[in-house]
Amino acid sequence: MSDKATTIELLFDKIEDYTKTTLELTKLSTVEKSADVLSSLISRITVSIFVVMFVLLLNFGLSFWIGELLGSTYYGFFIVSAFYLIVSILMYANKDPWIKMPVSNFIIAKILKKK
Repeated sequence: MSDKATTIELLFDKIEDYTKTTLELTKLSTVEKSADVLSSLISRITVSIFVVMFVLLLNFGLSFWIGELLGSTYYGFFIVSAFYLIVSILMYANKDPWIKMPVSNFIIAKILKKK
């Protein structure tokens, strides 16, 4: 009888160790995937900031150049802003397939990525 009790206690100890190990592995896996997603997003945001600065300065130069060609500086700014209004309307109309789905797919791919 004592032998069976020892075997059952040993079994429960092994089950407890297995559960603790599985929980720790799940935590570490979650931390790794979260860090991967976050670091990828931060690197993309950093690159995007530099691209936005480039585009902003390019637009100022383009606006002044078009304005100089047309005789008034503000004409160039109106033309460039009208272009961005059209782009904004197109982006708003297609925001799900152009923005939401690629971002969602990127995050899901990073989370489900296996080594």
